[in-house]
Amino acid sequence: MQTLISSVVKRLRKVYQKAEEFIEEEREFSLSQVFVNATMERYVTENVGIMQDLHADLYDGWLRLYTTLDVKGLHTTLSVDLKLIQMEMNQNVQLMVFEQISNTQVIEAKFKNIFQKWGFYVAIWYYQKFREEDPLGKILEHFEVVKVQDDLLYLDLNRWLGKKASIIETLSKVHVNRARVRPAELIVWGNVNLAAILSPSNEDEFEEDDLNDSEVTPIQQKDRKK
Repeated sequence: MQTLISSVVKRLRKVYQKAEEFIEEEREFSLSQVFVNATMERYVTENVGIMQDLHADLYDGWLRLYTTLDVKGLHTTLSVDLKLIQMEMNQNVQLMVFEQISNTQVIEAKFKNIFQKWGFYVAIWYYQKFREEDPLGKILEHFEVVKVQDDLLYLDLNRWLGKKASIIETLSKVHVNRARVRPAELIVWGNVNLAAILSPSNEDEFEEDDLNDSEVTPIQQKDRKK
């Protein structure tokens, strides 16, 4: 996530080099799907032990999220359609809120035995057909990836980012207030701290310009624990 915000900071620094006052009105900018996926892989996938992959296809107003989980001998790839309800990034809050707009789809699943397979599919059927709710939120909440409240999925990134001084320093330069999903890009609105944004920093980040927007960057899965 630091890379995402740092990219914003560097773009705005170029735009406002000649400005002399604090920029109070919101500014709009876009981030490519490839860059968003690379950021998720770096700051979410690498911090969640059971998660082997996490990436999204961005459409007009919604996204399709793919995740590969490896837990207790079960290796499965799932997809779900989500709507981004809220995105807020500043020194104190790093939060994304999603509304699930489809049932979870099983793309692939491998099991350690037949009993685990039966249990897996029975559990999905029970939640979707009998309880009329989807199990994905419960699963992710159980493994402390998200918090479920009022049928919304809250992804609180503060537990991973809050202790990183370099990220908090970056977030002092730009406050992201909201975002909207567009085809193959994320449109973000935020305010900038001009004094901070024009100050040089020692950020060690990859640049969005280094990623080819016309290609899907392969998301490398983490090595499984033996």
